[in-house]
This record gives sequence, C-alpha cells and structure tokens, in this order.
Amino acid sequence: MKRFLAPLFPLKADADGPSWTDQRIAEAFSCRTKTIENIRQRFVEQGFEQTLDRKKSQSPPANKLLDGEQEARIIATRLGPAPKGYSNWTLRLLARKVVELEIVESISHETVRQTLKKTA
Repeated sequence: MKRFLAPLFPLKADADGPSWTDQRIAEAFSCRTKTIENIRQRFVEQGFEQTLDRKKSQSPPANKLLDGEQEARIIATRLGPAPKGYSNWTLRLLARKVVELEIVESISHETVRQTLKKTA
C-alpha cells in the first residue's frame, strides 16, 4: 500500500465528509478493514504527523544467538555423515547433535534452520 494514501483514510471516514464505512474505504484502497481500523486509531491517538511517518520499533533487534565459530561448526557437522540409521540429517537431529557436541548449551531446530539457510 502506498504511504501517501494513509492520511486519506480518516478523511473518507470523517462525519463531515463522505462518511464512508471501513469496508468501503478498504475496498477503495485495496487493503484490509483491520488496516483502516489501525490507521484511524493511530490518527486519533498520535496525530497526523505520527500516522504519516513510519512506526518506529519499540525494542532493539534481538541479539545473535550464535557466533561465527558456532555457525561454522554447525555447518561442518551438517556436511558430515548422518548418524547410523539415518540417511540424512534432520533439523531436530542436527540440533540434538550440536548440543551433544557441546557447541552450544541448547538450540532449537528453527535456529539450526536459519543458520543453514544463510549459507544456502
């Protein structure tokens, strides 16, 4: 959705103006009704300028869970042969092996997936 369209939403809903419903505004601007509700709420609570500007993140980005050496060891483990009884590594199996090898204290299969995805 175009950033410059956001200020038009409250104008279309204004009782002294066209007085459109949220559904009609959403259809006119090709967005969801919830988007209209959120923009109207921001307009009332924070004002025109804050509504027009992009919302700032309230919290800093999450810290990295793994350092470069840990990532390299996970990748090296993945490139090695799978354990007996398995033809390939699964993410969960790799996560368990990484903990077993004491590369990290604990790790989720999702963190393993994200680590491997970065190198794919």
